[in-house]
Amino acid sequence: MATIDLSTPPAPPASFLDGLPRRVALTLPELRRVAELAGGAPLPFDVAEVAPDADPAGLAARLGHGRASVEASAYEEAVASLHDPDDTLRRRGLLTDEGAEPGMVGAVGLLATPRLALDIDVAAGGTQVKAWHRCAQGAVATLSTCDGIVFELAWFAAGQWADELSRVTIIPDDVTSTTSAVPAALEAAYPLVDAVGEALRHGRIDLVPVLVARDAEDATVTVDGEPLSAAAATAALSALHTESRGRLRVLAAHVGRDSTDGIGVVSWLLLADGWHSITPHRDDDGGARVLVRRVEPSGLTVELAPVLAQVSA
Repeated sequence: MATIDLSTPPAPPASFLDGLPRRVALTLPELRRVAELAGGAPLPFDVAEVAPDADPAGLAARLGHGRASVEASAYEEAVASLHDPDDTLRRRGLLTDEGAEPGMVGAVGLLATPRLALDIDVAAGGTQVKAWHRCAQGAVATLSTCDGIVFELAWFAAGQWADELSRVTIIPDDVTSTTSAVPAALEAAYPLVDAVGEALRHGRIDLVPVLVARDAEDATVTVDGEPLSAAAATAALSALHTESRGRLRVLAAHVGRDSTDGIGVVSWLLLADGWHSITPHRDDDGGARVLVRRVEPSGLTVELAPVLAQVSA
C-alpha cells in the first residue's frame, strides 16, 4: 500500500500556474448541482452537519423559539434566497452547454471516491470551520465551509497536500496570544485530567487540589518526565481547562476498511500561547495517560504523517 509523504517537498512545477491549487467558491445549491453533474456523486457531509440545529433538545415546541431555532430558520431562509445554481454557474463560466468545468467535476467525484480521507473540525475564537480532504491516485480534493452556505472546493496534486494542511492551523486575528500556565510538555493520568475538568465545569474549584493530592503519591503529573509539586500540578491542570480558546480534530481513515484499524485521530487544543497537541497513551501498567505538548502550527503535517502511515498500512 502506497503512503503519502507529507514531509518531502514535491517536485518543482513546470510553471507558476501548475504549482497552484485550483480553488472555487460554491454556494450549497451550486455544490449540489455540480455533484449531480458528476454522476450524482454523494457529498462528504449531511446538511445537518453544517446547518444550525433547529431543536437540539426537542424542547422548542414547549419552551418557545430559542437561539438555536432562530439560527436554523435564518440558515434555511439564506439558502432559499440563493439564485438558481445553473444561472449562477453559467454567469461565472463554470457551466456551459458542454457541461461543467472538468476539474471542478473531477474534484467532486474524488470527494466521493477516495482512498484516504480526512475529516477536519476547527474552532478558534468565534470561528468554526469544517473541512473534508480526500486523496486517491496522487490527487487531492478538499471542501471546506464555516457557515454551511458557501463552500470552498479545491483540487491539487498530493505533493501539495502539506501546504494545504498548513492553512488549517492558522489562528484567527481576533485570537491574541499570551503566556500560558500550561507547561510545554505536560503529562498526567487521563482520569485526573477528566476529573479536574468536571470539577471546574461545575464551579467546584475547591475540589481541584483535593483531586491532585489524592494522586500525588503516584506522581501522575509530570513535565518532561519530572513530577510536579501539588501546587504546580493544580495550577497546570486548571489552566489546561480554563485557557482553552479553541480546538482542532482530524479524523483520518482508509476508505473501504471495515475495522477500526484504518482510523486515526489527531487532536489539538488552542491555549493562551497557541496550539498544544493532545496525545493519549498507556503506561507500563496499562493506565490511561495523556501528553499535552506545545506545537507549532506547521507541525500538523508532522503529526499526521504517522497517522496516515498507520491507516494506510
